[in-house]
Amino acid sequence: MPSDRDRPALDVGLLSPVTVGHDETVTDAAYLDALVTAEVALVRAYRELGLAPAEAVDEIETEFGWRSGLRGCPDHGVDLAALTAAAVAGGNPVIPLVGRLKERVGAGSRTWIHRGATSQDIVDTAAMLVARAATSRIAASLAHAEVLLRSLARSRRDEVAAARTLTQHAVPTTVGLRAAGWLRGVARARERVEDAQHRLPAQLGGAAGTLASFTEVAGTEAAADLPAAFAHELGLAAPDAPWHTNRWPITELGDALVQAVDAVGKIATDVATLSRTEIGELAEGSGGGSSAMPQKRNPAASVLIRSAALRAPQLGATLHLASALAADERPDGAWHAEWPVLRELLRLALGATAHAATLVAGLHVDTDAVERNLASTGGLIVAERLSVVLGPVLGSARVSDLVADAAGGADLAAALTALPEVGSVAAERGVAPPAFVADLLDPARYIGLAGRLVDDAVAPEASHREDNA
Repeated sequence: MPSDRDRPALDVGLLSPVTVGHDETVTDAAYLDALVTAEVALVRAYRELGLAPAEAVDEIETEFGWRSGLRGCPDHGVDLAALTAAAVAGGNPVIPLVGRLKERVGAGSRTWIHRGATSQDIVDTAAMLVARAATSRIAASLAHAEVLLRSLARSRRDEVAAARTLTQHAVPTTVGLRAAGWLRGVARARERVEDAQHRLPAQLGGAAGTLASFTEVAGTEAAADLPAAFAHELGLAAPDAPWHTNRWPITELGDALVQAVDAVGKIATDVATLSRTEIGELAEGSGGGSSAMPQKRNPAASVLIRSAALRAPQLGATLHLASALAADERPDGAWHAEWPVLRELLRLALGATAHAATLVAGLHVDTDAVERNLASTGGLIVAERLSVVLGPVLGSARVSDLVADAAGGADLAAALTALPEVGSVAAERGVAPPAFVADLLDPARYIGLAGRLVDDAVAPEASHREDNA
C-alpha cells in the first residue's frame, strides 16, 4: 500500500467524473500561475506610468518567465506544495508568495514587487484571470452545442411527438421544437457567460480600497491611473473603483455560470427521461454500461451533466451568501469562502458544457418510438382540440364523456364519425365525416406555431434579435 505521502493530496476528479479532463484551467497550479502573473503585471503597470525603472522590471519579467500576449507567467518556478503549506499561517497564499518572489531578485528590483498592493488585490485579480480562461472554454462549448442544436431543430422541424406535462401526454409538439427550446436556453446562457467574461475587472485598491499606498508611492494622478494600467497589462476590464466588498464581479459571474449549467442540465434531463426503456425516443451516441446488468445502455453523459446541474445552484447561492454580504472593507471568512466555491462552479460549468456538446453531437432520435408513443393513446393526445372544435357543438360535458369512453378502450374515431352533429360540422366544411374526423384526430394538424417557432430559433438573425431584446 502506498504511504500517505505518496498519495495525491488534491482532488483529481475521482468523485467528479463530469469534470475530468476539462478542469485544467482552474487547478491550484493555474491559480498560482495567475497570482504570479498579477504580481508581475503590477510591476509592468508601474513602468507603463514611468515609475518603475526599466532594468528592475526587466529582471522581474525574466526571472518569473513573463510571456507576451496575455500568457502571463506559467514558468515562474514557485513550488506549489511549499507555498500551499506556507499559506495557512496568514490565511491566504499571497503573503508567502511575495516573500518567495522578492528573495529571487536583486535589492533594486525587490522593492517594486507587490508595491502598495494588498493580498486581496492579487487574489481577486488572479481569480478574474482564471475565470477568463475558464469562461472562454465554457462559451466555446456552448457555441458548439448551439451549432449542433440548430441543425437538430432544423432537421426535425416537422417530426411530431408527444409533449408531456406533469409526466403525462399533453398535446402534440415536434422533436424540432423541443430542440429549439434547448437551443434558446443554450444561446441565452452563452450570451450571459460572454457578457460576464468581458466585464471581469482587475482589482487594485490597497489595504482598504482607498489606494492610499499607491498615492503615497506615485502621487494622486498616477495612483488614479494605475488600476487601468494594471488591468491593461492583464487584458481585464479596468475597474471603476476597488471592489473589495462590492462583489458584483463574483456574483454576476456565478449567476452566469449557474445559468450555463442550468441550460445544459435541461437538455440532459430531457434526454435521460426520453431514453428510458419504455419511452426510447432518444439515445446517446455512446451509452454507458453497467457493472451488473450488461443489457443496459445508460445515458452516461446526461447523468454526468445532471450531477453538475444539481450542484451548481447551491454553489451560486453560497457565492451570494458570502460575497454579497461581505462586511467591512474585507470580511472575516466570507472572502475566503468564495475561493473554492467559485472554482468548483467554474469547474462544473467547464465539464457540463463540454459534455453537453458531445451529447448533442451523438444524439439519436428513434422515429419509430416517437410515432409509437404519439399514437399510444388512440387520439387522446388531441383531446384539447376536440374541446375547442366540438365543445361549442356538443357541449363540454359530452366531449368529456367521449374522451373518457376512449380512455376506457372505445374507438374514438368511430364514435365521433357516428355523431350527427359531427356530420353537420363536416358538411359545413365540405368534407366527408370520416375525413373530417381523421383530420381532427391527426396530431400533425394540432402543433400550432411549432414550425414557425423552430424557424425563429434557427434563423441566422435569431441571435442578433436576442442580443438586442
